[in-house]
Amino acid sequence: MSLAEPVVYVVDDDASVRAALEDLLASVGLEVRVFGSTREFLAFPRGDAPGCLVLDVRMPGQSGMDFQRQMAELGVALPVVFITGHGDIAMGVEAMKNGALEFLTKPFRDQDLLDAIHAGIDQDRCRLQGAARLAGLRARWASLSAGEQEVVRLVVQGLLNKQVAAELGISEITVKVRRGHAMRKMQATSLADLVRLTAQLGF
Repeated sequence: MSLAEPVVYVVDDDASVRAALEDLLASVGLEVRVFGSTREFLAFPRGDAPGCLVLDVRMPGQSGMDFQRQMAELGVALPVVFITGHGDIAMGVEAMKNGALEFLTKPFRDQDLLDAIHAGIDQDRCRLQGAARLAGLRARWASLSAGEQEVVRLVVQGLLNKQVAAELGISEITVKVRRGHAMRKMQATSLADLVRLTAQLGF
């Protein structure tokens, strides 16, 4: 699966910091979008490109820490790198417990920030690729008829064809036909492969 070029989102109320980070990220070929508040960031239409969110801890209005706590319910799944001029150990521990990739205190080394951002982009790319694979798998499952789905659910539990036939009240030949159709539609090369695929669907 090919994905669009990654985007780094920077949210910091200090214009000079935003400009400096924009220059730094652009200098290494990263696309960057800067915002003065979390409200501005949320109002910006984000595509499906992998990305990373560089978030200031203390800002007027909603703080970066408060925003991080709300990200899941707001539908923002981006990895977070915190930057702050007023951080303390307890704050950093809380941010990391809540899933932040890094907690950098200003002044920090440019390379430390870049390393954290690249790690975030890699993580988000994996998330998006996994979501796309799962969506494709769900589409393949939806292409099965109701009868084929019934057969698959029993087969992956370890039932033999004749046991499936008895359970569903159909002939063993019908079970074999439905099983074969289901294997092709699910793109499963073996029973073990079919079990693995259905496990990914949560069966």
